[in-house]
Amino acid sequence: MSGAGRPAGRLGVLGWPVSHSRSPAMQRAALAALGLHGWSYQLLPVPPELFAETVRALPAVGFVGANVTVPHKHAALALADLASVAAREIGAANTLRFAGGAIEAENTDAPGLIAALAIDPAGCSAVVLGAGGTARAAAWALRGAGARVAVWNRTHARAAELAAALGIEAIRVPRAADLLVNATTVGLDAYTSRDDALRSLALDSDLLGSCGHLIDFVYASAPTAIVGAALDLGVPAVDGLAILVAQGALSFEHWSGLPAPLEAMDAAARSGQSWLSPPPPT
Repeated sequence: MSGAGRPAGRLGVLGWPVSHSRSPAMQRAALAALGLHGWSYQLLPVPPELFAETVRALPAVGFVGANVTVPHKHAALALADLASVAAREIGAANTLRFAGGAIEAENTDAPGLIAALAIDPAGCSAVVLGAGGTARAAAWALRGAGARVAVWNRTHARAAELAAALGIEAIRVPRAADLLVNATTVGLDAYTSRDDALRSLALDSDLLGSCGHLIDFVYASAPTAIVGAALDLGVPAVDGLAILVAQGALSFEHWSGLPAPLEAMDAAARSGQSWLSPPPPT
């Protein structure tokens, strides 16, 4: 299906920092694949203190929507006039749409995670590392898919708050699980060593090697420190780009009303990759 003839619109990704984002390449590839030539997608680096006024100003300069990344996911939900059930229950939004003078909030991180998994999480044990907006989305999605979810954070009070809100378990020390999810920013710095990454997440090689699968929301041009450690230990890993493509496709459909061209988006997101994740089983 082509988007030729549809009104043009501006899109972008709000974050601080945001220069590392692959979303522009991925979403521009989607726009080109569907013939939405008058549309655009750009980086929108915005510090927290300017987030609200920047978002409110976007519709007036032609924006029809935006992705939202760290550290703005909670603020995006708070700013919205309308929010989906998922965004409200998670308490965070990663996708905004501007329509009819209203700011609409959605969370595609949650279904994007489930879509990127190579296994059915129903009945699995899952440990989510982190307590921010991404962690809340991951925990909410896995709980809804039938997994037994526990959450860990370096500040236990934040993990306890998240656990109470979602009806899951808060743990003081990470433990082995069928699904170990890194929903922190550990690994975003490409110079982070494996030892430092594991230490920051209160993990060690024995614990990581005892897990069934690793899911890392962080992505880079090479395996992140924790993904590299998992693969060397024989633990299957889902990298952040797989999740990025899955959630980005849902955002694209939310804005455009058109089916997302997944192959084009995945190829653009992985352009320049020096490694490839194994494909999920068919």
